[in-house]
Amino acid sequence: MVEDLILAINPGSTSTKIAVFQNTKEVFLKNIRHSCEKLHDMPDISDQYSFRKKIILEELESASFDVNKIKVIVGRGGLVKPIPSGIYRVNDRMVNDLKVGFQVQHASNLGGLIARDIADAIPGAEAYIADPVVVDELEDIARISGHPEFERVSIFHALNQKAIARQYAKSVSAQYEELNLIVAHLGGGISVGAHYRGRVIDVNQALDGEGPFSPERSGTLPAGALVTMCFSGKYSEEEIREMITGKGGLVAYMGTNDAYEVEKRAKVGDEKAQLIQSAMAYQVAKEIGAMSTVLKGEVDAVLLTGGIAYGKPFVSSVTERIGHIAPVFVYPGEDEMRALAMNALMVYNGEEEALEYE
Repeated sequence: MVEDLILAINPGSTSTKIAVFQNTKEVFLKNIRHSCEKLHDMPDISDQYSFRKKIILEELESASFDVNKIKVIVGRGGLVKPIPSGIYRVNDRMVNDLKVGFQVQHASNLGGLIARDIADAIPGAEAYIADPVVVDELEDIARISGHPEFERVSIFHALNQKAIARQYAKSVSAQYEELNLIVAHLGGGISVGAHYRGRVIDVNQALDGEGPFSPERSGTLPAGALVTMCFSGKYSEEEIREMITGKGGLVAYMGTNDAYEVEKRAKVGDEKAQLIQSAMAYQVAKEIGAMSTVLKGEVDAVLLTGGIAYGKPFVSSVTERIGHIAPVFVYPGEDEMRALAMNALMVYNGEEEALEYE
């Protein structure tokens, strides 16, 4: 793969990240921000498809890339049906599910759609997605909620959790499939997964309902109080959903989704900031403790990753509560673009087989 290129595409709610790799080397990275006013004119995700694709191609042309040298396009996996971890070829069935929104419409659905469309226009190019948020490797016992009308589902930061777990395994000259790990992704949402020999057998549903509160999400709420609020007549369904996802967590308590801003307030003596920061760390530690029981106490390492992992006070607060479980290693930030590209590279080099979405 001397000249061939990999294009990674990661659509977010108000931005589209693209990166170009040549083998393992990142040769281009761009975070294209979209104005809220512009997106307001395209309320449905499907309406944004042509708009975002056009901007991506314009950015590549502006950077003087020969699009025909791009032989692999990998998109951030969207909310398709639950699937095992892996790299999936974007086939016709996946395109259909991404278009209609198998679970829900989300900007990440555009990743696979745009990847497929660009690949179709390039001779010999292939389109993939890798470890979407709906990766589902839960054991049956983990699906039981307590009532048959409610089943626990797997929605979490699969791409980053899996990439960090493999990175750690490589650092200790082991195979990911040989280890028991707890990985905590600490970002706008927080997910804590129990990785048992290469499979995430339990994880909190990080999108809208379980686990620690985060910068933008309320996490697990008292069920009785939530039911009372839902039927109080004071709030619409949309308003309550926003309390849970988007306007919960730090946003609700502190008026900001910036964990670093809360950390700065705590450092200068803001007692409320100190309490809320400590409470978020407490809940993360408690979730890690719960996942250690899933692994029956046999934990090789606990890995902390995501943007909040840059915060030393927060990491210290978590570590002092869970350090007895296993050695703790910190991988601050998240490099989803590299994770996408490296998954695609493994397929291109024949190290992994692309899976078929069915």
